[in-house]
Amino acid sequence: AGMNGTAIENFVCVIFNVSVMNCTWQLGRNATEDTQYFLYWRPSKKGDVTECQNYAKDNCGRHTGCQFQNVTIKNQNAYFLINGSRSGQNIHISDYIIIEKLTPPLNVTVNCTEASHRCSIWWQPPRTSHVKKSSCFKYEIVIENK
Repeated sequence: AGMNGTAIENFVCVIFNVSVMNCTWQLGRNATEDTQYFLYWRPSKKGDVTECQNYAKDNCGRHTGCQFQNVTIKNQNAYFLINGSRSGQNIHISDYIIIEKLTPPLNVTVNCTEASHRCSIWWQPPRTSHVKKSSCFKYEIVIENK
């Protein structure tokens, strides 16, 4: 339930550097200056719920984003809740997206031999907040001749 047009829009969370999560959203199209949003999340179905402690705000002091530190997502599921109020009335709730920006592969090693005109390349998967299987990654190698 909640008043139409008060739900946040374009909610996206991006995890970077393995453990930092930035969440941003746009205010609902009918959000007034007294509309305030609060973000909660938990990393698994049975995990502890954490409220944002570091909100980004617009010129009216309304929350428009949040940054979480030390993020770990278990079992590929994360749960988000955004609630709030507008003149004492509940706001609408909407769908959410989470993205992880990966670091480059680790420990890249290249071994080339002139005699065979071949190179062997090895690496380790990037560190992530929740993906544990290296088979989940696909790689593309671009070789430039300088």
